[in-house]
Amino acid sequence: MFEILEKAAEHNGLVTAFAVVGLIVLISGQISKHLTFGRVHGSAIAIVIGLALAYWGGLRTGGHKGLADLSLFGGIGLMGGAMLRDFAIVATAFEVQATEARKAGLIGAVSLMLGTILPFIVGASIAYAFGYSDPVSMTTIGAGAITYIVGPVTGAAIGATPDVMALSIATGLVKAIIVMVGTPMAARFLALKTPRSAMVFGGLAGTVSGVSAGLAATDRKLVPYGALIATFHTGLGCLMGPSVLFFTTKALMG
Repeated sequence: MFEILEKAAEHNGLVTAFAVVGLIVLISGQISKHLTFGRVHGSAIAIVIGLALAYWGGLRTGGHKGLADLSLFGGIGLMGGAMLRDFAIVATAFEVQATEARKAGLIGAVSLMLGTILPFIVGASIAYAFGYSDPVSMTTIGAGAITYIVGPVTGAAIGATPDVMALSIATGLVKAIIVMVGTPMAARFLALKTPRSAMVFGGLAGTVSGVSAGLAATDRKLVPYGALIATFHTGLGCLMGPSVLFFTTKALMG
């Protein structure tokens, strides 16, 4: 019986992936309700469980895709891949009300700019502190602190080495995880209650995946607004990284 179920799961990988994620969400909801009494949202707990399972899968197989390296959970690689991720991000835009989006106004534009420049400065400074003092490496790692997409795009454009681009991706992933898990906890302090506040937060935080997951754990209705500005944030970073930010870093570092 077990062998039949295992073969069915392997041959229907995407269905298995949805079932596994659904089970994790169910367990996370119960943990949130009974152990934290709702103080930590179930989505944040699900993210932590997912990361733990990915780490276990990587240790078990010695691979680089977490659970997706196990044949039984191969469908998770498709479910969590770029195609469905980007589709989900684009789909959120259909829930945006234009009247609410316009309310962001100047403060939304300012948050977008600050959310691009400040993480870059922090990332480039950390890169310098760890010995990456050339402008190309500093710019690439700094761009990774904007988002894990901006990092490799910038690095490829200015000729960074593969190891530096890998570090930029890792930097962006750490930021995304912090935003994912930390948003529900800091939501009350940040007053994340309105579409405008969500757009400002999306501009400052920047990472689409982190903002979307974090706001979903806070208030699902805010997700489209935060994701909308965060998407522009990625595009702005890809434009500024190989140009303005690189030339500025080069001028400062010589």
